[in-house]
Amino acid sequence: MIRENLNQWDFVIGAYVVGIAGTLAMAVWAWQTMRAAEKRRDKVREKVKRK
Repeated sequence: MIRENLNQWDFVIGAYVVGIAGTLAMAVWAWQTMRAAEKRRDKVREKVKRK
């Protein structure tokens, strides 16, 4: 079905979807990066503790 009138709400909803998805993706990426950094820190602390 083709509509001749553009509905601005389609763009508003699309912008919210993109914004929320991007925010969630960045939060997951930051969390994973933080966990990896914590593991590296713990390995270094173990090595220092043994000496």
